[in-house]
Amino acid sequence: MNLMNWECAIPGKKGTPWEGGLFKLRMLFKDDYPSSPPKCKFEPPLFHPNVYPSGTILLGIQELLNEPNIQDPAQAEAYTIYCQNRVEYEKRVRAQAKKFSPS
Repeated sequence: MNLMNWECAIPGKKGTPWEGGLFKLRMLFKDDYPSSPPKCKFEPPLFHPNVYPSGTILLGIQELLNEPNIQDPAQAEAYTIYCQNRVEYEKRVRAQAKKFSPS
């Protein structure tokens, strides 16, 4: 067991397009934790404006899914669709939630 490498999952929030999904996340802690935050990475990467195509994200995970920070986009396609076509964005998020559903 490696206490510096966590495998986690975040359930999609009820009443949002993320509902029903279980989104896997890896948290890697450095030796100097808690002086530096863990590195967090969705595996597989999510379609989301603040998730880099590699799956890496900034902290603030809990509210990040349903309330993206559009001032700091990490994924151009998700950012553009989120800003220009919210219906299409939510359609893709729902498809992703279904794909990652534990049931």
